[in-house]
Amino acid sequence: MPTPPARPKIYHITHVDNLQAIAAVSRRLLSDMRLAGLGGPNQMVGMSHIKERRMLEINMEECYPEDFVGEYVPFYFCPRSVMLYLIYMRNHELTYKGGQGPIVHLQADLQTVVDWAEENERRWAFSLSNAGAYGVEFRNDLNQLDEINWPAVAAKDWRSSSIKHGKQAEFLLRDFFPWHLVERIGVQSNAIAQRAAQAIAAVAHQPGIEILQEWYYP
Repeated sequence: MPTPPARPKIYHITHVDNLQAIAAVSRRLLSDMRLAGLGGPNQMVGMSHIKERRMLEINMEECYPEDFVGEYVPFYFCPRSVMLYLIYMRNHELTYKGGQGPIVHLQADLQTVVDWAEENERRWAFSLSNAGAYGVEFRNDLNQLDEINWPAVAAKDWRSSSIKHGKQAEFLLRDFFPWHLVERIGVQSNAIAQRAAQAIAAVAHQPGIEILQEWYYP
């Protein structure tokens, strides 16, 4: 079993145009299920058919069999995810064709988030691969973090199917993710950094905004 990082971080990607609604209006990231009830995000960057599958078909059998993945807010265990690559390539299955430039990474600390969830009796879990795929496995014990394929998570070359599946492991928090748990915002350019700063200007919690080219393709 590969050894997990000493202090894993988790990453959620979203369009910069969604930041104000997340940080200043709801002050939380919402699950796809909750967003669907509100008419969806300002700018959806995922694949609609996969989001629908996560809301209606993929349940969390090993942890909470009555729950669907779409009821949880998803995070990856790495920046520069497979999903970001599809956005970068303007994949034909994406309605969104704006590329990776306006996409921001919201980083949080896994242990801090789990501590908050436990204190507030909020369900959480993690998947060993893409949480929207059939046959995915879930865990809700941090002692099982070594079941994640950490070399795959860190891999830059994920053309191998086994590495690709492992790289897409996710952390999931039920219903919503509080804004105050976001500790850093990673962006690709100064222009998007300025837009992100403007979007959260009126909010008390101000995560640092950093230009991190290594979190983006190519």
